[in-house]
Amino acid sequence: MQSQRDLPPEPPSSEITPESAFMGRRDFLKNGLLTAGTAALVGSSLLWLAGMKPPPDAPEPPPVAQGTGTGAAPAAGQQPAAGGQPATGGPPSAVAAGPPTAPSTRGPYDTDEALTSYQSVTTYNNFYEFGLDKGDPAQNAHTLVTRPWTIAVEGEVAKPQTIDIDTLLGWFTPEDRVYRMRCVEAWSMVIPWLGFPLADLIKRLEPTSNAKYVEFLTLNDPKQMPGVRRPVLKWPYVEGLRMDEAMHPLTLMTVGVYGRQLPNQMGAPLRLVVPWKYGFKNAKSIVTIRFTQEQPKTSWALAASNEYGFYANVNPEVDHPRWSQASERRIGEVGRRKTLPFNGYAESVAELYAGMDPRKLY
Repeated sequence: MQSQRDLPPEPPSSEITPESAFMGRRDFLKNGLLTAGTAALVGSSLLWLAGMKPPPDAPEPPPVAQGTGTGAAPAAGQQPAAGGQPATGGPPSAVAAGPPTAPSTRGPYDTDEALTSYQSVTTYNNFYEFGLDKGDPAQNAHTLVTRPWTIAVEGEVAKPQTIDIDTLLGWFTPEDRVYRMRCVEAWSMVIPWLGFPLADLIKRLEPTSNAKYVEFLTLNDPKQMPGVRRPVLKWPYVEGLRMDEAMHPLTLMTVGVYGRQLPNQMGAPLRLVVPWKYGFKNAKSIVTIRFTQEQPKTSWALAASNEYGFYANVNPEVDHPRWSQASERRIGEVGRRKTLPFNGYAESVAELYAGMDPRKLY
C-alpha cells in the first residue's frame, strides 16, 4: 500500500499554476460576466477579481472540524435538524474515517499513474461558490453544512422524490477509482476517488423513455457560499450529460477521496466525476438530479458558449479560443506533458461520439 510518505513532495503553488490559462479565465470573468451587475458592484468586484485588493466581505467564521456544522441556516437541499440547529455532520457510514489512504491495488478502470498528493487535491481547487482563487475553497468551504442534506429527483422519472443523502449512500458500496482529472485551464491531477457508478443510481431512479439527458443542479446558498453573492456565473451551477454518457461505467458519483469522506472544498457530500471531460463538468455539492428531454443549459455554456461547450471532452486538437489544449501541467511535476484524447480514455468512450465534429460539438 502506498503511504503518504511515498507520495511526491508538493512544489510551491507559484510553480504549479499555468499562469496564462488561469489568468485567462480570471480575465474572462473580469471582462465579461460581471457586466451583468450594477456599476458599483462591478467596480468593486473587478478590483477584487483583478487581485488589486482583498475580497470586500469580512472573513467567515474560523474553520471548524469538518462535518461539525457552523450554525449556518439550512438551505435548498438541506433540512433543519431537531431543535432548529444543523445536525452534526459525519462521514457516511460506508466511508471510513481516519488518515488519507491510497488504494492498495488498481482496478480495471484505474490509471497506474502516480497519485497527486492529498494536500494538492484538497487545497488546489476550482469551486467558484467559495471564491475564484485556487486556495479559496479550502479556506472558505468550512461554512458548508453537509448534514442533513437531500437530493431532489425530478423530471422524466417514474417516481419524483427527495432522498436523504445517507439513505442514498446506503444503497451502494463505495469503490475506489483512480482517475486522471484534466482541467480546461491546462493542468491535471491523478485522484483516488471513492464512489459508485452513476449508472447504478440512474437504474434505481427509473427514468422514463423520454429522458435523453441528466441535469445536475448544485447548492446555491449565499449564507454558506460566499462566492454566489457575486454574479460571476448564473447560479445555481448547472451541468449535464447525455444519457449514454451518464450510463457509461466510467462515470462516477463520488463521496470520498483518498479513502476519506469528500472534503467540502471538493464538492461534499456528493459530486459527479466524468474523467474524459474537462473538470468543470464535474458538478459539486449536488442537490437536484433532473431527467430531461432537452439538452440542459449549463452554467459555463450560458456564460461563454464559444469557449465552454456542453460536451467538453478533453481534446488536444481543439484549443480553447485563448490557449492551447495540446499539453498540460501535472500538479506535482516539473515540465509539461502531452494531453491525451479524451484524457486517455478514448478506447472506452470515443465510440460515444462517432460521427460528431468535435470542433462544432465541443
